[in-house]
Amino acid sequence: MNFYMEKAKENADKGISNNEGGPFGAVIVDKDGNIIANGNNKVLKDMDPTAHAEIVAIREACKVLNTNDLSGCVLYTSCEPCPMCLSAIIWANIKHVYFGCDRKDAGNIGFRDDDIYEFIKGNNNMIVLEQIDRDNCLETMKHYKDNNGVIY
Repeated sequence: MNFYMEKAKENADKGISNNEGGPFGAVIVDKDGNIIANGNNKVLKDMDPTAHAEIVAIREACKVLNTNDLSGCVLYTSCEPCPMCLSAIIWANIKHVYFGCDRKDAGNIGFRDDDIYEFIKGNNNMIVLEQIDRDNCLETMKHYKDNNGVIY
């Protein structure tokens, strides 16, 4: 088994043993091959639906490196990232992800990743997503752009 994937799996196993959340674990490795962050699903422990293993690891890596840009890092995760985690990975500039189980495996044990992927494709009415008051909200974005990202 790949060393880093083994560590991700160990994180998942630890999280299950501690009743912290689902069977998911992750590690983030820097360009020198050092593990700089570990994560396991902590949805139950933190009462936070965003506390997925990948998100937990990204948050830790950003603190360790004192940046929000994880360019050059690699993420290993015990399961294919859900859409939320995938978005966080993209926002963090992580360009390479290795995963063990896939979204179908997650679905087989009761997780809804596939439903969310289908919603994104427009094939699912899971929620109502409706735009309102764009012009008023655009004022804030214009202010941000005009002031080079300086908040009020």
